[in-house]
Amino acid sequence: MLPRAASSMPPPPNPSPYFPPARVTLPSGLEILRTFSGAVIFLEILFGTIVWILVASTQVPLPLLQGWVMFVAVTAWFLSIVFLSVFLFGYANRIAVNWNQADFIFHGATFVFYFGAFLLQAATTSLHHFPRKFNSTAQERILTGHEYNISIAASIFAFATAVCYGFSTALALRRWRLNNS
Repeated sequence: MLPRAASSMPPPPNPSPYFPPARVTLPSGLEILRTFSGAVIFLEILFGTIVWILVASTQVPLPLLQGWVMFVAVTAWFLSIVFLSVFLFGYANRIAVNWNQADFIFHGATFVFYFGAFLLQAATTSLHHFPRKFNSTAQERILTGHEYNISIAASIFAFATAVCYGFSTALALRRWRLNNS
């Protein structure tokens, strides 16, 4: 029998070798909104909101194209809010992740998807003069005049949002490379 004070279990391992400290160069809290990256993320959220409101306000004449635009816009909007919230509430300092690399991967992938969504939205806009039904004698167009104007605005804001994601990707790459050297 073992004495009461002795234990047959070894002490738990030190978790620090297994969980490296988080590498964060962006500030936490409201200070992130005072950086270029924080301001651009805020613009991504703002412009992304405008994009999906504009796309949703049309009658979606081409569901396959505009459905993808809507999916990308809403998903990117939600993930950008989550990403900004991680820094606003200070979770970035508690989660052991290379945030510079995660920032680059997130914004790079989102830029590619959003630029593709912009191209699809622009393609939908460019088809406004085609008839809705090719076999019909009625000349009903794919987009009405009002929907055409909304689609133009959605294309412009989708491009602006893609540019914001591209700018965030460039800033993230710069931070990632500076901290890895």
